[in-house]
Amino acid sequence: MLLQQTIDKLHDLRLRPMAEALQEQLDSGSYAEMSFNERFGLLVDHEWERRQRKRVERRLKEAKLKAKACIEDIDYRHTRGLNREVMQDLSSCRWIRAKRNVVLCGPTGIGKTWLACALAQKACRESLTVTYVRVPRLLHQLAVAQGDGTYLQLLRRLAGRDLIILDDLGISPLSGAAGNHLLEVLDDRVGSRSTLVTSQLPPKKWHELVDEPTVADAVLDRLLGGATQIHLKGESMR
Repeated sequence: MLLQQTIDKLHDLRLRPMAEALQEQLDSGSYAEMSFNERFGLLVDHEWERRQRKRVERRLKEAKLKAKACIEDIDYRHTRGLNREVMQDLSSCRWIRAKRNVVLCGPTGIGKTWLACALAQKACRESLTVTYVRVPRLLHQLAVAQGDGTYLQLLRRLAGRDLIILDDLGISPLSGAAGNHLLEVLDDRVGSRSTLVTSQLPPKKWHELVDEPTVADAVLDRLLGGATQIHLKGESMR
């Protein structure tokens, strides 16, 4: 009776998985030889692991990654200039905790977005917050936010993410206010958060994207200062 009351209380405390794990222990003879401490430790481990999985799932949902990718599935056989040691170092997420940036450049179809999402997925598993967004869409969101009065709110939300993936930089010129919008996002992150950029263009051509030279200088300074640059090459993997 006391055990049933305990199970009922676990349900009342919204610890249903823990209650189910306890019931499994009661129904199975394989736990009979274990001490109380061992069995209780298993229950706590079960609940802790479940909550960790839920946290990762929540962070991945918030990240809105374009590709389902993970570091463990990277293909190093393709001759695209991808260095295994560099990727293994990045997979540790030390660069994010050190507030550094990463630049992934290369032709279309070479796997830039997939690799970016793989690094982002690992960051979510490491308890870091991530946002993925294509640059054209981000600039549109910022322009709309400026018009409806939510601009600062959006900037604050972006500034709070441990990592932002800016996909497809350079797919179109940053004319007018677009360069200033991007600069505002990057200025909030320099030295305090990390940014990963993918682009079909090498960084030496990024200055030409922004029609205002002083803004272009500022954007490149905030993106490239101390950044790890990965230049991919070869034919499309699609």
